[in-house]
Parts: sequence; C-alpha cells; structure tokens
Amino acid sequence: MKILYGIQGTGNGHITRARAMAAELAKAGVEVDYLFSGRSPDKLFDMEAFGDFQHRDGLTFATRNGRIHALDTLLNAKPLTLLRDIKNLQLKPYDLILSDYEPVTAWAGKLHKKPVVALGHQYAFRYPIPQYRGSAAQRSVMRYFAPASTFLGFHWHHFNQPILPPIAPVGSHGVSFDRRHILIYLPFESVAAITSLLGQFEDYRFSIYHPDAEAGSSPAFYRANMDWHKPARESFQQDLHRCEGVICNAGFELASETLQLGKKLLVKPVDGQPEQYSNAMALDLLGYGHTMPDLNCEKVAKWLATGCGTRIVYPNVAAAICAWLTAGATGSIDDMARSLWEQTLLPDITPATRTDSNLSALAADSDEARRRSHG
Repeated sequence: MKILYGIQGTGNGHITRARAMAAELAKAGVEVDYLFSGRSPDKLFDMEAFGDFQHRDGLTFATRNGRIHALDTLLNAKPLTLLRDIKNLQLKPYDLILSDYEPVTAWAGKLHKKPVVALGHQYAFRYPIPQYRGSAAQRSVMRYFAPASTFLGFHWHHFNQPILPPIAPVGSHGVSFDRRHILIYLPFESVAAITSLLGQFEDYRFSIYHPDAEAGSSPAFYRANMDWHKPARESFQQDLHRCEGVICNAGFELASETLQLGKKLLVKPVDGQPEQYSNAMALDLLGYGHTMPDLNCEKVAKWLATGCGTRIVYPNVAAAICAWLTAGATGSIDDMARSLWEQTLLPDITPATRTDSNLSALAADSDEARRRSHG
C-alpha cells in the first residue's frame, strides 16, 4: 500500500496527530508521502517524522486578537493557486489518500476519483452531537473544506455515535510536578492581552508559548512571573507534564493531551470559530474542563483557586486506524469505534442529567447549549 497523507498545518494539533500516525504507519511498513498546507514551510518545526514532505499553500483562517478576521482571510486566500494545485497533484502512484482536514489532497482525490479517508476532529460534527451551529456559510465551510469518501471523526466522548477517541499520545518526560506552574498556549491572542491577563497572579509561574514570544520578553511586556517561548515541541511537552494546569484556546489536540494527563484545563474559544465554540460547549457539558468566552481575569482567578483536572485514559487509536487501513480500509467503523471506547477509561464524574442518551440528544440549536458556549 502506498498512501499520500495530507495534513492541515494551521495550528499544531493536526501535526501532532500526524506524528502519531506516522510512527504507526512506519511500524506497519506502509509507504507514505506527506503533504502539508495552511502554513509556510519556514514556520513548521520538528518535522523529522515526515521526511522529505511536500508543501502547498492550501487554505487557512487569519486571526486578529483572538478573533477570526474575515477580510484578512479573503485577502490571504489564493483561490487560483489552490485550484491549480488540486488539478495538478499527481495521485497515480497512490492507492489511498489520507486527509487530516487538508483541502488540496482531499479535493484532488475527489476530482481524480481516488479513495479518500478523512480523519480529524472536524468530521465528528457530521453526527448529531452537541455543537454550535454558526451561520449557514460557516457550516458549509466546515462540511466542504476537505471532502472525502470515508470519514473518521474524533472526540472526547462518543455521544452514542461512531466517533473515535482522540489520537493524543502523551508519553513520559521525567519532569517533576510543580503545583503553581501553569502552561499557556494562546497563539491567536495578542502578547499585550496575555500579559495583562496574567500579570496580577504573582504567586504562579506561567510558561507561555506564542509565535510572537520575543515581544513578550521585551521591556514593555516583561513580567517576572512569565517565561515566554517560541513554539517548540520538546520543551512544550516538558512544561505540559510539569504544570498544574493549562490555559489555551479551545482547539482539540492540546485539550486531549491535557485530559490524558489529568491536568486542569481552562479554554477560551477563538471568536468566530464554530469548532472552538463547540469544543468549549462539549467540555462544559461533559464536565471535563472550564471555559471562558474572553480573556477574563476573574475567571482565571477562580480557576487557579478552585479548578480541578479530569483524567481520561485513551487507547492507541493511531495503531487501530493503521490496522484498519492496512486491512483495506473497508472494515466497520462502528466496530472499531466500539472497541476503542471499550478500552477507554472515562471518568465517573458525569452528572446523572448528562447520561449517554441525553448527551447525544443535545442538539446544536439548543438554546441552553448555545448560551453555555458563550459563557
């Protein structure tokens, strides 16, 4: 089997998941070529697992101060380049296309009638699970951004649907736990806003990973209780294992790692991003984490003082998917999902009013769920 594996490079969650998949595919002796889009190659890091990977511009969302910026997104888009890349992508050598929400490989597979297996958190929202619906345009973008013939969606809970647990290996990093150490990953928020949020909590030590970390270390923003770092996988993982808790945007992958380590979690959705609203809603409904609609000092203070973590032990989902792929990618997804959830150690903290049956019945247009997603 020879696979072309497309990975969305916006943020680091898709790449983290792809690293775990790459290790399992290599163990199985599967020949894989990797293609990344959504971020310029010079801003990708720790990419050794993917060898001599391909790159295309693809599509991504532009943000300003923690909010999706529609005009910048349109100005940065290169639709003619995207269409050319889709049309010209050579797929003849490949038996199968894998797409982790990557549009060039997904649409090229559709155009050239190649089987496309899509894997990613976004595909869980194709099922009736708690979610923020957003506008019709937002729903269309999520549904058609990276189409496929087969979908493997991930989430923290199955919601009685054929959804798989997260791919979020955490490993061991041999660091000592520090109760007053907090990890911060808010790459879509401004340095000034983060500094203002955290500066008053002098009894805590904050390790902050941000693309503009140099600005955070400048005299204008420097605070003694803050250590600023450029994104880097190894040091980030060490701080994740060391810390008491994590404050981050409401992406999927980091929250999944945080849950597996039993750290307390506080998320702030990127404004205008329906997936992140949905993630905050799910964490709230499940009781797995804490949420805030904006960077709110009072919410942070309460979370620091009283917040607690939830630990979930997920199985090796990447290995199960790899076995399913090498068997022809035709086995029952329902059976694979059921088997993986049977191996998952979920916390026994869900209130009686949040049973499996009524969790799956919490529709996207629920007024209460929508209220919760905005704090």
